[in-house]
Formats: sequence, C-alpha cells, structure tokens
Amino acid sequence: MTDLPDIQTKSSIQVIDRMMNLIGALARHPSPANLKQLASETRLHPSTAHRILAVMVDNRLVDRIEPGTYRLGIRLLELGNLVRLRLNVRQEALPYMQRLHDDLRETVNLSVRQGDEVIYVERVSSSAPMMRVVQIVGTRAPLHVTAVGKVFLAEEGADAAMAYSQRAGLTRLTDSTLADPALLDGELARVRSQGFAIDREEAEKGVACIGAGIRDDDGHLVAGLSVSAPSDRLDTAWSGRVRETAEQISRAMGYVPHDHA
Repeated sequence: MTDLPDIQTKSSIQVIDRMMNLIGALARHPSPANLKQLASETRLHPSTAHRILAVMVDNRLVDRIEPGTYRLGIRLLELGNLVRLRLNVRQEALPYMQRLHDDLRETVNLSVRQGDEVIYVERVSSSAPMMRVVQIVGTRAPLHVTAVGKVFLAEEGADAAMAYSQRAGLTRLTDSTLADPALLDGELARVRSQGFAIDREEAEKGVACIGAGIRDDDGHLVAGLSVSAPSDRLDTAWSGRVRETAEQISRAMGYVPHDHA
C-alpha cells in the first residue's frame, strides 16, 4: 500500500520545483512575459502554470501586469534587500564583535528584527570551560523580552509599542518578563534616554543581557549588538562598551551621527 504522506510530500516538492522554474523563466525575461511563453519554457501545461502563478501573485512573488502577463514581484526585491543587509551587517560587525568578546570574555550576539521578533544572525563565544551563554544563530525571541528587541520598540515610539503589546501580546517567559504594557512603556522611555537596553532575566531565568542599536548609512536602525552572561556575572557598567561598539559598527556601515554631521 502506498504511503499517503510520502505522496503528499513528493507533490509539494514538485510544486516548489515548478515555482522555482517559473521564477527562473521570468528572470530571463527583461520585460513581462505571457503565460504561453512561461508554460513553454518550463514545460508546464498552461493551466498548471496559471495556478502556480496565481499563488505567487497572491504572495507578491510575481506581479500580474495584465491578464496573462507576468513579471517578477516586488516581494523578491524586499527579500533580496533583507539578505543583502544582513550579509553586510554581519561582515562589518564581526571584527568589532570579536574585539568586544576578547575584552569582556562573554557571548556577543548580533540580531535583527523580523516582524514582532528578533532573530540572532551571528555570535562570538568562548570555548573556555567557564559557564557561558550561547545564543544559537537562527533563534528567535519576542521583542519585549530581549535587550535588542526593546531597542527596536523604543525606536518606534510609544504608540507603536502599545500597538505591539496589543497585537503580539506580552507573553511572560519568566517571572521577570515585563508583561504589563505600562511597565514596558516606562522601560522603553529609559532605553530612549540612555541609548541601550537591559534584559534582566526576562527571556531566560539566570541570563541577563545588554543591547544597543546599529544604524545604516541612512540612519535607520537595522540590527542590534548585545552581550549575554549569567545574571550574577553581568556588569551593567559594560553598557558603555556595548554602546560604543554598536556605534563603531554603525560608522563602519556609513552612519554619521547628527552631532558629528
């Protein structure tokens, strides 16, 4: 007897493969291409190509210019810019992250915002046997429980932070999580004033973190630098070094502070 899940998996993979072939065909056309051309180049039946293109249009991977005519969609540009930005930030940040780690001997993280979460995209940590904190690359966390997440929320202002609280919900991960919108609002005001944020065991019991923002050449907040350590070892005096290193990375990205412009 044929295993139904295996059939469904093969079918899903086949659809993805056909979708990628359609993207490849559209990429070869400098101007919009019609359904007949695309079906012929990908060796798909026109009805099959039409169904897949319709889903891609719904997801903005493809734009329908007029009935039966298509081009690559703006979503691909957005995703491409996101990948480029992350690669650029990682490339510029790594030497500074290494120096900060050599100085403090604690885990140094680079993270970016994705929706209502931060995602860790790089880390520098020690192989020494002493207790250390390791944020695994690719790990995600809600904005309100991380130092860098607070930096992003503070950047947007009080109204946007309140909208986040209502939209995402202030999930409590530990007893220290700021699950009250009023408490979070007060915390974000401090972040705006001091230029850095602290996670006081709000994401994980026994772990604390100091984070500061990284800006690009347009002054946009694009990433965050943070130092994580067991809470009984983290020294808030490190905040100056974290903020200074984040500013150095920002300058490497082309950012010019207003007071130096």
